[in-house]
Amino acid sequence: MADISKPLASPEGWSQPDLLIHCASSGGGDAEDYRAVYRDGLQNLIAAFAPGRVIFTGSTSVYDQQNEEVVDENSPTEPLRETARVLLEAEAVALRAGGIVARLGGIYGPGRSMFLRKFAEGSAVVEAGGERFINLIHREDAACALLRLADPQVPAGVYNVCDSHPPTQRELYGWISEFLGKPMPPDGPIDPHRKRGLNNKRVSNQKLRAIGWAPEFPSFREALPSLVREGF
Repeated sequence: MADISKPLASPEGWSQPDLLIHCASSGGGDAEDYRAVYRDGLQNLIAAFAPGRVIFTGSTSVYDQQNEEVVDENSPTEPLRETARVLLEAEAVALRAGGIVARLGGIYGPGRSMFLRKFAEGSAVVEAGGERFINLIHREDAACALLRLADPQVPAGVYNVCDSHPPTQRELYGWISEFLGKPMPPDGPIDPHRKRGLNNKRVSNQKLRAIGWAPEFPSFREALPSLVREGF
């Protein structure tokens, strides 16, 4: 165990690792927590280990587009939330080190399926018509993407890690409703406290697909049988 938010001593007897993947979590928290874990944590790890290659797992929340745009790695990143701006600071650390930034969509999988859980609990709400797009990635597809990006032949830079069909919230709950044979959630207002903000965009995974990765679950819909079977 180590506190990566503080300078680290190089482990005695260790040789330079070929790869370092920063995949830590702030456990929520504010911008200062984000800086400690993401930006400073990555800097401290690079200083201690001097890895041959760095992968930083960031977030598609750095895209703050509001009008259903399709965004790719060249799209503007001008987030309103300070926590997302801190993620950009951490990205810069990785890119200066000649590394890779993996911008992940909302991760889901067995035991981590917020939409299914809310639907089952009866707390799900179709917010403001449900037309906002949801960008997701199954945890197994995310892991496979990181393995692909670990290949030293893959060019450094930024890669979006998300599935191939971002649904609207109404479409996603429609899939769940149809699969479970239960009514749709009620309509309601937007939750202003959502972790990933109130943006509305469709994140493209084309750059990652172009280097040979493809998601096993092209959308949340294909994952539904295994999610329900394995628990959520």
